[in-house]
Amino acid sequence: MAVHPSLVVFAIVALMAPAISSATEFIVGGDDGWKLGVKYDDWAKDKQFFVGDTLVFKYNAGVHNVYKVNGDDFKSCTVPSNNSLGSFTGNDTIKLATAGNKWYICGTSGHCDGGMKLKITVLDGGAPAPAPSAASTLLATNFQIFLGMIFVIVAVVMVN
Repeated sequence: MAVHPSLVVFAIVALMAPAISSATEFIVGGDDGWKLGVKYDDWAKDKQFFVGDTLVFKYNAGVHNVYKVNGDDFKSCTVPSNNSLGSFTGNDTIKLATAGNKWYICGTSGHCDGGMKLKITVLDGGAPAPAPSAASTLLATNFQIFLGMIFVIVAVVMVN
């Protein structure tokens, strides 16, 4: 009784599908976006950022900008002299590629000192899965049983 190799691959992928996680896109500041008057510490405090997630800075181009800086420049609100470190489109996406502390400021004069600065910690690995509810656990179990039954039926048909 031989089983076709593609059937085995299908079964493995189907059983692993619930474990696959996706990256999260964070709009910095939520509905307020990147502007003066938003408390970015409060916005970030309940969030977990992981490698692979993205930050999206939405703001009025020409009024604000975004610079990725180091911890010292963040504390002193020092804008890098190298403009290639900045983003200026008003809809800037930054992929979080490495774990560790990350710092961002607005380089417009007085804006960083006025609170337009964000510090986050990026964690390695995927986001933890939320605790499953009884209904979702039952659904996942039933789905896996269903896939198993399909696998057996297809295997039997292929053998005969």
